[in-house]
Order: sequence, then C-alpha cells, then structure tokens
Amino acid sequence: MSAGNDPVTGDRLLLRETVPISPPGDRKAEQAAYREAQKVLTRLQGEADDLKVARTKSTFGALLDRWLPQHEIDPTTRMNYESAIRQYIRPELGDVPLLLLTRDASERLERFYADLRRCSKRCSGRPFVEHRVDGPHECREVQHRRPPGRRPAAGYPEHDCEEVGCKVLECQQHVCTPYSASSVRQVHAIISGALSAAVRWGWIAYNPAPAVRLPVKRRPQPRPPSSTDMARIVEAAYRDAEWWGTYVWLSAVIGARRGEVVALQWEDIDMDTGIVVLDENYVRGPDGMIVKDTKTHQGRRVSVDEDTVTLLQQHRSASATQLRRLGVELTGQTWLFSAKPDLSQPRDPSSLTRRYSRLVAELGIDTQLKQLRHYSATELLTAGVDLRTVAGRLGHGDGTTTLRHYAAWVGAADQAAASMIGKRMPKLPTSFS
Repeated sequence: MSAGNDPVTGDRLLLRETVPISPPGDRKAEQAAYREAQKVLTRLQGEADDLKVARTKSTFGALLDRWLPQHEIDPTTRMNYESAIRQYIRPELGDVPLLLLTRDASERLERFYADLRRCSKRCSGRPFVEHRVDGPHECREVQHRRPPGRRPAAGYPEHDCEEVGCKVLECQQHVCTPYSASSVRQVHAIISGALSAAVRWGWIAYNPAPAVRLPVKRRPQPRPPSSTDMARIVEAAYRDAEWWGTYVWLSAVIGARRGEVVALQWEDIDMDTGIVVLDENYVRGPDGMIVKDTKTHQGRRVSVDEDTVTLLQQHRSASATQLRRLGVELTGQTWLFSAKPDLSQPRDPSSLTRRYSRLVAELGIDTQLKQLRHYSATELLTAGVDLRTVAGRLGHGDGTTTLRHYAAWVGAADQAAASMIGKRMPKLPTSFS
C-alpha cells in the first residue's frame, strides 16, 4: 500500500505485510489466507491515510513548537534546548510526520545520532572549505597594522607582516568534530520529552524513543592535580592577586562549582561557625548572566577549617578597605568575588576559567578549573571520609553520582576502612579447642 513520499528523503513510502498460506497448496488454507489478507489490506489503507494526513498537519517540528514553550525548565537549560533544536533536531526531523516517526524511529534516530557522533556538522565525509562568510569573498585576507594618523601621500612602506603582527583571516579546511555521547543523549532527551507530550495529548499512540539505542556514555575520568601541584597553584594565584588566591583556595576546599563560588555574598559566610551556604549559581542565560538556584535546585551548608576562615576574614577586610575608598560600606549583599570596583556584580565564571588556564600553563601543570572540584572530592575520599558526606559537600543528589565519578578513590578509602576494622578486631587465637 503506497503512503506517498517521505517529506525528508523523498523516498516512496510502501506499507507491506505478508499473510502466509499454511499448509501451502491447501484450498481451504488459501481461502482463509485470502480473507486475512483482505483484513490486512483494509488496515494498511487506514495507516496510509493516517500518514498522508500526518504529513500536512502533525509534523515533529509542529510538536516542538507546541511543547517547548510550556515545558518547565530553567532559563539556562531552555537556552541549550533551543540551540540543539535549531542546529540539529529541526533540520533533520522538523518536517517528518509524527506517525511516520513512530513507525521507523529506531532506524531514523540511530542513523541521526551516528552522523552526529561522526561529525557534529554532519558533513558528507568529503573534504571542503569552511568559509568565514557567505557570498563572494577572499578566502585569505590580511589586515595590515598601520601606524596611526593620515595615510602618507607615497603610501605605506613595505613591512614584515609577521614582525608587525598583521592579522590574517583565512577560510580553513573542514575538520570533523564528533558530537560527544553525552551531548547526543541530551538531544535524545529533547526528542523523547516532546514525544512523551505528544502521547499525553493524544497526537500519537506511544513514544518510540525508549527503544532507540543510544551511544555509550564514557565513564568520567577525573584528573585532579596532586597535592604538590595544588600548593604551587595556590601560591602562584596569591602572588597574582589576593582575591584570586582566595578564590582558588576556597574552590578547592569546598568543592563547589565555579558559578556557585562567584555567587557567594558575605551573608552566606558564617565566620563564627565556619559555615559556607551554597544556594545560588551565577550562569549565562538567554539574556546574559543571571543568578539562579543551584544545579540540583537544592542549597547546602559546607563546613570550612580555621585556615580557610582566616583567609576569608582577610579577604573581607581587603574588600571593606576597597569599598571605603569609594565611600561605600560592605554589607551582607556584597559579592565576595567581583570585577566591579564597588563589588556590585559577580565575576563572569568564564573569565575565571580563562585566567586559571593561563596560570597553570605558566606553571606547566596540565589541569583545568573544574578539576579543583575533583581535587576536593578525591582528597576527602582518600582520607577516608564517607561517601555520603562527600556527596553532600559536592551537592550531588545522592552518592550514586559521586560513586560513578570517583569509584577509584572510593576503592582506596574502602581499603583504608578494611585496614581500620582489622586493627580493631580481637587477636585471632593461634588454635581453636
């Protein structure tokens, strides 16, 4: 039974089903098979009609337009969803009828995900040049650095572009960049969420997304800096700036996300009890930087040691001195880490990542800012701190996420626990009577 053409590939859609004759050659069996075939034909005609209607009224793109505006997610997640839909999902699935998608979802989506895993731009595999701009242009353009002032009548003299530092704009040969397994899984979560809504609204009978085979997500492999490297990093950060050294130290001690640390205000620090309250996150939203709740939507209270309290007191004193010069008083709403002279706005977390990368590059240490969080977790687990306490300090919902990330260090802590319980057991008698 013909159901027209696939709106995306242009291939003809044929619905087929076979009714066997058993036993072959038997007259009554042939008649029974013929009657069954008539029923199958009637059903296929209905399915073909449904597919033809779906092509004009209920596409996956139309579903996305209805689903995303009413889907309750935080602004940052919404921005990521909109980007994935615009770049990847809509070009591939936007015109596909929903009923057609439910028939061949596994094959279509697995092929789509395989293309993304090979190249995020889903290129054909043939070499090509990625042009910087659309339309006619020079693929290689040199922007010469000229001395200030009016152009000389005789023209600018010849110069060495490399020595002067002239900027070269050049269209580059395309290099495939595979989409990560976790990113593909996020794309699938968007598709599955939209299809689940379609089931609730009665647009389709079932959600085919759970049957799709997803790429295996690689197990996290944290590479925290060693204690020796950590000492060098902190020392270099303090030489650079007092606030910068405090930020690096505090991040390593409390194991918080970078946005959680820059979202701290002085009212979140209890100097008397040594408690830091982490209940906000400073992240980039659709309209710029925003302060929102934490990633897990739960605040937490993290204890810090006396040395950390002393460093925070010194940082508070330095911040108060800075504000007094401007005629401003430090309050509970003052941010701990701000690039503004009056400390009126948190620092951009991305700028801290870049600054940290430059710092460790100068020291010859291969690490990233997010590894400060890993450093805190691994040091605690290696010291024998229980998994539940470490998970609570990191802001994980339960110990499952912590165990998945730090299984190797949990094993080391478990060995220490075995040695401890062994030492507390009574001495084994040499013989039993």
